[in-house]
Amino acid sequence: MAGILYVVATPIGNLEDLTYRAARILKEVDRIACEDTRQSRKLLDHYGISRPLVSYHNHNEAERASDFVADLEAGRSIALISDAGTPLISDPGYRLVHAAIEAGIRVVPIPGPVAFASALSASGLPTDEVRFGGFLPAKSGQRRRVIEDLRHETATVIFYETPHRLLEALEDIDAALGGRPVVVAREVTKLHEEFHRGTASAIRADLLSRPGGVRGEITLLIGKATGAVSDDTPVGTAVAALEASGMARMDAIKQVARERGMPKREVYRLVEESGA
Repeated sequence: MAGILYVVATPIGNLEDLTYRAARILKEVDRIACEDTRQSRKLLDHYGISRPLVSYHNHNEAERASDFVADLEAGRSIALISDAGTPLISDPGYRLVHAAIEAGIRVVPIPGPVAFASALSASGLPTDEVRFGGFLPAKSGQRRRVIEDLRHETATVIFYETPHRLLEALEDIDAALGGRPVVVAREVTKLHEEFHRGTASAIRADLLSRPGGVRGEITLLIGKATGAVSDDTPVGTAVAALEASGMARMDAIKQVARERGMPKREVYRLVEESGA
């Protein structure tokens, strides 16, 4: 009989956040797949868990996934954990879960902490509609385009960001979205947890005034757009009107995309289909 792959959420900071069920599963499985054995050993030692640890990260996913599936098919049970939080949420694990499902292995989620949900719950931003975007692009041009596409976003949008790029991201948010409400959640559940709430420019100014720079794990939340004006003019017609005023076609496509909160490629497709 095949074993079971457990996808186990672990604390994102405070070790007391491990659930009773997660602790029991980690004690019972045959082995534990983790990103960094040294980091995971701290958690397991805290709870007196001594199961074998095997590293599973971005650089060995393909090879290790097939080995783990073979173990599961042989009847062994495996727990998949990440360094912090819920596996697969901006962390390795997709290859293993997908391979296990393809092999007919039972995959069982053991829920628990996830950084973006914890940050959202205390952010004070609307939670009726939410979109998680993972990490913002590292390259400035790509990051700006992602942020510009949020001009008419109707959901609270959440990103992870690195400390050394946070100030640049806030500058881009201010340039593209103006006074949109923003929350920077830092070190959520940890000793130095703090929430910065306000506009991107105000938060950036506050962080710049602090000695030592920005440190720790960062979750960046952007409030949804309000009062967006609806425009029923066909996309092709709107682009053609801007071209008639002297604007280059690609610039016109970019402007219509920003104004309507649409991807540029979608605007381009509609323009091509319209024959404008």
